[in-house]
Amino acid sequence: MEDEIFEQRTDLGRLSAAVEQIKATLAKIIVGQHDVIELIIAGILADGHILIEGVPGVAKTLTAKLVAKAIDAQYSRIQFTPDLMPSDVLGTSVFSPKTSEFEFRRGPIFGNIVLIDEINRSPAKTQSALFEVMEERQVTIDGQTYKMQEPFIVLATQNPVEQEGTYRLPEAQLDRFLFKIEIKYPTLEEEISIITQQHQQNPSDQLSQIAPVLSIQDVIALRQQVKSLHVEPKLLEFVAKIIHETRNNKSLYLGGSPRASLAIINAAKAIAAIKGRDFITPDDIILVAQPVLRHRIMITPDKEMEGVTPDEVITQIIQKIEVPR
Repeated sequence: MEDEIFEQRTDLGRLSAAVEQIKATLAKIIVGQHDVIELIIAGILADGHILIEGVPGVAKTLTAKLVAKAIDAQYSRIQFTPDLMPSDVLGTSVFSPKTSEFEFRRGPIFGNIVLIDEINRSPAKTQSALFEVMEERQVTIDGQTYKMQEPFIVLATQNPVEQEGTYRLPEAQLDRFLFKIEIKYPTLEEEISIITQQHQQNPSDQLSQIAPVLSIQDVIALRQQVKSLHVEPKLLEFVAKIIHETRNNKSLYLGGSPRASLAIINAAKAIAAIKGRDFITPDDIILVAQPVLRHRIMITPDKEMEGVTPDEVITQIIQKIEVPR
């Protein structure tokens, strides 16, 4: 009887094996960053866009590029610059002499995995072009709507240090990202491994080693598995309490929206599935709370001057709430 109670409701062996294969493949080139890679894969399985932040030279773009290469899907890259126009991203209508009609030429946003490099380098006009496509998975040009092919994921990178020539992302756009992942400097041991590896091997040879692990159909099927994962009512309540506390915390003047609650649940499901479980635990929720919330909450000016960070406030909030068992 006990075996029946704890029997897996969904077979997640294939998903776990695929994730481990992607990690092993990327480990040939990327030193460390196992948690970052796991979060990016979780974001793709949870159908969420991902913002990757880190100083120059910590392999933000390379990591995103390699994860995209491990999935056999249409990949495109857009380098954001101050002079980039919305039509450069979405596409534009061009007059065709043959048909004497305007034809829509699709921009680089039409892909399955779209890498936007240095997303905070374009002004508000270009940023606004992403609002509809990131939320509704469609583009409206000249009154005509064009649906994006599933899966559609935006992987964006930004530099937190350099301010010249950058623009702050609108809060509405930040809220459309499932995760904000922060890439830190490598440890001393990892730095030695990076230098040794790059010294001994040609980077172009390394890139050729990356072969697709998952197809588009695989990703769509695995997403359905992730969605079907079981969530106990007490865990839903735990998430609601966390978000509610962000709206009433004295250190914050902007808390999480209902979209943040759903993001935590969906992200926790993906993490549980990656770990081979068909149910989520409080630890899954705690694990994803910081990357889901750190870009959705805003610290009050006085606390910001004291050096308080969003991650510290999120940790304090979780510690105040009784964890369900």
